[in-house]
Amino acid sequence: MTPSDAAQAQEHPVSPVRIAVVQSAPRAGLHHRAANSERALDLAERAVRDGATLVVLPELASTGYSFRDRAEAYAHAEDVPGGETVRRWEDFARRHGVHLVGGLAEREGVRLFDTAVLVGPDGYVGRYRKAHLWNREKLWFTPGDEGFPVFETPIGRIGLLICWDIWFPEVPRLLAQQGADIICSVNNWVWTPPPIFDEAGRCMAAYLTMTAAHVNNVFIAAANRVGTDRDARFLGCSLIAGTNGWPIGGVAGSEDETVLTADVDLVSARSAPIWNPLNDLVRDRRTDLYDPLLGYRLGQAFPR
Repeated sequence: MTPSDAAQAQEHPVSPVRIAVVQSAPRAGLHHRAANSERALDLAERAVRDGATLVVLPELASTGYSFRDRAEAYAHAEDVPGGETVRRWEDFARRHGVHLVGGLAEREGVRLFDTAVLVGPDGYVGRYRKAHLWNREKLWFTPGDEGFPVFETPIGRIGLLICWDIWFPEVPRLLAQQGADIICSVNNWVWTPPPIFDEAGRCMAAYLTMTAAHVNNVFIAAANRVGTDRDARFLGCSLIAGTNGWPIGGVAGSEDETVLTADVDLVSARSAPIWNPLNDLVRDRRTDLYDPLLGYRLGQAFPR
């Protein structure tokens, strides 16, 4: 192969994907559930018409976020994969030949989970149950204990995380170490004590997403929601971060429902993250100095 042939081969995308993140505004209450699902899929349909082949919806996209109590959360929850919402997402993915990730409340017996689901043209692919629960979520959801799965698909390897997970750097690192080409991050990022946004209009969650993409050489598609749901207000700031960390196509605003898209070669995340002749993210890791719990044993001497 000549140098020009090699250059052409590198320029030709191996797995071209148009990613879309949907920023919607679902509301809690059983009487809102049908409208929540319709609106999310209407925005997903818009993305597909624009050529999207991987669509990411927010956390709890079909139910809204602010349950009054555990009984209401239980009433909103569904089986996975047998429930109505997953079936509708499967039908959408089959009809359009796309992959779709979305969040919902899952019921297994009497246990409830905050769950992200991946479906594709051939139906249900897999789920991830949120491991790190935020605030009152702990009053109705059980934390997931099935680890952090990465799913092999025809377009690439897809990992899932949910909202508060991004504050724990171990989560994107574990997904990247398992070979994820992209992490689909479904979110309900809420307003916290100010300052909420910087001068560029970005929130801390956006910067955490960018940082995780940068230090792990992985795409991250983060779909958040907007609006107010009972007593909670949400940040927006959805984004698609490239493997270098920078947003592809900007960061969404804090008020409006919208769809962001980005064209990427998904498996380009598998290229070695070598930034100069002497530094490589993977080779430079000092695993000989990291204890099996990533340093947590050291912290036991100084409890907070």
